[in-house]
Amino acid sequence: MGLQTTLAQGGFDIWMLDTKGKGRKFKVLPETAKPLTNRPEYDNQPNFINDFQLVFSAADENGNHDIIVYNFKTEKFTNLSKTADRSEFSPTLTDCGLYVSAVVMEPDSTQRLWLYPTNFGEPELLYDDIAPVGYYDWYDNKAAMFILGDPNKLVYARGKGDLLEIDNHIGRAIKRRPKTSQISYLSMKSPNETEHGLELPIRTYDLLNGKTEVLGFGLAGALDFIWQDHHYLLMAQGNNIYHKKSNHSEWEFLGTIQSDSHQNITRIAYSPDLKKTGSSHAAQITPKIYANEFQMFAYPYSTALILFFRYWPKSRINAE
Repeated sequence: MGLQTTLAQGGFDIWMLDTKGKGRKFKVLPETAKPLTNRPEYDNQPNFINDFQLVFSAADENGNHDIIVYNFKTEKFTNLSKTADRSEFSPTLTDCGLYVSAVVMEPDSTQRLWLYPTNFGEPELLYDDIAPVGYYDWYDNKAAMFILGDPNKLVYARGKGDLLEIDNHIGRAIKRRPKTSQISYLSMKSPNETEHGLELPIRTYDLLNGKTEVLGFGLAGALDFIWQDHHYLLMAQGNNIYHKKSNHSEWEFLGTIQSDSHQNITRIAYSPDLKKTGSSHAAQITPKIYANEFQMFAYPYSTALILFFRYWPKSRINAE
């Protein structure tokens, strides 16, 4: 995963910012951006699990990663896991809503998909014969997974011993398109080469009928995207945020996150259902976005957006 190299270069934090509107009228409000986490350790991969909580992977002082739950009503952080012999990554809610799933790096470095009950019960291994898992998303209570290898593969677990290979040479972003049976992802095949980096094709595969589609290209150098809704995609490049309609080729610029300490948004999370209530601080917030490495989330009026940022000390920024 390149974790040790990343940590040596700088920490990672989660930021949030307000948004407003939906669809083509969706707007971000950069002046509202602020950190949700701000510490030397690695906080990343946040996902909303309901209308007032999100989960993310957080490293302790020893570099071990656990699943953390943040409650927007109480503004408190809680450990869903605290495991000294393994690390949990990429937590998200399962389709049934009873578990938070995570890619677990086990004591022998095997990476498999586990389920953590939302009632804080004992975790369960989901697929004992599928590894090493890197990233994933859900459809019909089954996982579409990025399997590390040469090349990396995208597979869907239709049942025990029934593994559908969808594609290979794929990037890390795997997202189910809302209200569809389509799994979307970035392909490493036939990219556009630009002076700012590679523009990767955004592809979809329909798990019901096997149809494929290409939705244009991602932004140069960007490796992650999310769905704003059924029709619109969100993506970041540097500290800039963009969206585009799936059947359009051009990305529309939405805004820039200004920061002296954090640069390069690498992931975005968005919830159209998040409601900030229960505190004076929450009452002042409308829609939100969050970001880390910069990673980012957003939530407008009753929604939110979150970002994942990298922390860069001023001395390093000035030197570069």
